[in-house]
Amino acid sequence: QVQLVESGGGLVQAGGSLRLSCAASGFSKPYYAIGWFRQAPGKEREEVACLSSSDGSTYFPRSLKGRFTMSRDTAKNTVSLQMNSLKPEDTAVYYCAADTEDCSSWPGPRVYWGRGTQVTVSS
Repeated sequence: QVQLVESGGGLVQAGGSLRLSCAASGFSKPYYAIGWFRQAPGKEREEVACLSSSDGSTYFPRSLKGRFTMSRDTAKNTVSLQMNSLKPEDTAVYYCAADTEDCSSWPGPRVYWGRGTQVTVSS
């Protein structure tokens, strides 16, 4: 059974930092993309970061480049999202996702989702 378990969310002041982690387990087939989406109340889900499992390349929306970075620990099968210079508009539920699609085309129809972790940035 595939599981994606997020941790590390919380409340932080604007300008602060948070690090989210996602532990992946139960994959019987390799996934090609793993990363993060977020959804704020009343807004559409948006991509935050994607890591290509083939070579570790990371991809971010232009609006988040420079503030967010992503890394992986292949031995522990975890990925982390480092979020710096946080803004109130970063407030959302952050979901870990993994997919058999690659970063250029995810999320596909067989994407797996974690339960999400709340990130709240106060002004």
